[in-house]
Amino acid sequence: MAVVTDTTASRRLLQTAEGAHSAAFTPADWGLVATAVLIWGSSFLLIAEGLESLSPGMVTWLRIAFGWLALGTLPAARRTRIAAEDRTRLLLVGVVWLAVPMTIFPVAEQWVSSSVTGMLNGALPLFSAGIAAILLQRLPGVRQRWGIAIGFMGIVAIALPTIEGGSRTALGVSLVIVAMMSYGVAGNLVVPLQQRYGSLAVIWRAQSVALVLTAPYAVTGLGDSRFEWQPVGAVVVLGAFGTGFAFVAAGDLMGRVGATRGSIIAYLIPVVALVLGVLLRDEHVAALAIAGLGLVLAGAWLTSRAGR
Repeated sequence: MAVVTDTTASRRLLQTAEGAHSAAFTPADWGLVATAVLIWGSSFLLIAEGLESLSPGMVTWLRIAFGWLALGTLPAARRTRIAAEDRTRLLLVGVVWLAVPMTIFPVAEQWVSSSVTGMLNGALPLFSAGIAAILLQRLPGVRQRWGIAIGFMGIVAIALPTIEGGSRTALGVSLVIVAMMSYGVAGNLVVPLQQRYGSLAVIWRAQSVALVLTAPYAVTGLGDSRFEWQPVGAVVVLGAFGTGFAFVAAGDLMGRVGATRGSIIAYLIPVVALVLGVLLRDEHVAALAIAGLGLVLAGAWLTSRAGR
């Protein structure tokens, strides 16, 4: 059994680290970005499909369960031993990276379309950068700050048309923003853990935590669920790929380039979510939101530049 230790690790519960490199993204970095973006961009469509017959609690628990099973087939996920001082951090990662946001998304999508939910994910770099600045006691580079600012304007343009949807829609949008805040904390926590243990070991154990925490929510939703092939199949794919392999790709990327630049993934997810929502679920997207996507993409490009 592989044993990984880190005698220099801080005793603080909340900690992050710089990425392994601060240069412009390499082809390998972009490959990790593409993997996570394509899978996570389709996850909101799959959540919407799952909600056709499953309760929000069942969607949450099943996606975590199938992700846990998928990664559990890989020996590297099980054989790495985690140092005692990092186990509480792993517990926290399971809460803020999996249990909280994955509980929120199916609830929010009862009132917000999969396209808008996906587009709002572009707010993640704002929270990742802010939390990283606090933990590292250093501001992001000038290019990254410009990228975050431009991306924020794009997110505002995407969210504004949803105001017409009323209080329920506003609640759904607010829930998505809370999920983004949770992801922002998690993205920073996972950087030093990934660098010490690798993504597979970290994500699989975090999934184990989330699996236990979300089980009661799933049980309460059993009476509201009908097990039909298409919705359940969508959640199986969502779990194995979206909660499994995409998280590993994202964890690898953040370990390589840091939480702020690694959150570029969230800027690109809206493109996939928008296209799939419009083409496969006939969702309407306002022209202002489309314009916002252009700003989001510009912000993503700046965020990926060398960290200075």
